[in-house]
Amino acid sequence: MPKVLNFKVLIEKDEDGYFVASVPAVPGCHTQGDSYDQAVKNIKEAIKLCLEEAKENSDYKQEIQFPSKKSESLIDIINLPVRLAY
Repeated sequence: MPKVLNFKVLIEKDEDGYFVASVPAVPGCHTQGDSYDQAVKNIKEAIKLCLEEAKENSDYKQEIQFPSKKSESLIDIINLPVRLAY
């Protein structure tokens, strides 16, 4: 059975309308897509490529924060507007 790792992925929409996906735990692992679904598909591929690189590059592998089985579950990410008085 293949091993499954659950990485937290940040997806944002940029000013040009593209969906930008990044994996904070994997340095340099980011991509984009014209749609949310395309960005998700692309980031899965990017993660696989980064993990392949980590197999051959031990220095890079040490930079990756691999998820543990006991990792906490992400509850929510929100945009929180804060009005400053000054």
